[in-house]
Amino acid sequence: MGEEKKTKVAVWPTIKPFVNGGVSGMLATSVIQPIDMIKVRIQLGQGSAAHITTTMLKNEGVAAFYKGLSAGLLRQATYTTARLGSFRILTNKAIEANDGKPLPLYQKALCGLTAGAIGATVGSPADLALIRMQADATLPAAQRRHYTNAFHALFRISKDEGVLALWKGAGPTVVRAMALNMGMLASYDQSVEFFRDNVGLGESATVVGASSVSGFFAAACSLPFDYVKTQIQKMQPDAEGKYPYTGSLDCAVKTLKEGGPFKFYTGFPVYCVRIAPHVMMTWIFLNQIQKLEKSYGI
Repeated sequence: MGEEKKTKVAVWPTIKPFVNGGVSGMLATSVIQPIDMIKVRIQLGQGSAAHITTTMLKNEGVAAFYKGLSAGLLRQATYTTARLGSFRILTNKAIEANDGKPLPLYQKALCGLTAGAIGATVGSPADLALIRMQADATLPAAQRRHYTNAFHALFRISKDEGVLALWKGAGPTVVRAMALNMGMLASYDQSVEFFRDNVGLGESATVVGASSVSGFFAAACSLPFDYVKTQIQKMQPDAEGKYPYTGSLDCAVKTLKEGGPFKFYTGFPVYCVRIAPHVMMTWIFLNQIQKLEKSYGI
């Protein structure tokens, strides 16, 4: 009986960072989904944020802003669960190896890069389903896929294109996630230490301040990779069966030639508005979840 109790106690601390990360990410996604939809359509060349919002409300209704929500939640249940859980496990191990001392920024960045790669690999199928569901209404009627939900999208992709197609665009997805998580995770931990130890802010102010810094760096580091990833995942073959890009590198080179470096930052204000609040809410929800667990002794 005692051994069984010890096993349960040992299991929960191991899975706790993963559970907390996934729940906080899903809560944040539920709030931010409409902005994410607008961001994707800007990247697909549908116009400005104001124009897209007005057109969607007029032609498609409010429900259109939540198209792909099931895929977004599934993505958080896989991607954010894996990346936040992995990051906390990695940093805890690194702190142990560092004799309990705070980690230097470069070590936090390395942990963030690794956690981002792990999370993106796990969450890539859901991310592909999300992008396709959000982009579907922008395609000609004959090319629309009409996925009803995330699981229907995953089933259709597997059936029509093969299981490996679920990881189409996984390369740029992983690279983008590594950049985002390096900016998000490392800057958050570093900012928490700065606001708490150097500025002397209270817990709530520290979380909000660090979350804001984390959100900005996550957006700035990841948008170029997100742009390439979106172009790869939504591309369609032409009449001759040829795709516009052979891969992420080809997409990056052609984009650079055609639009210059700032082309990669298309939709940056909306992207920043989407990423930063999502990052902030993820950290704030995570902090509240941890406080709740602490109050119940779990």
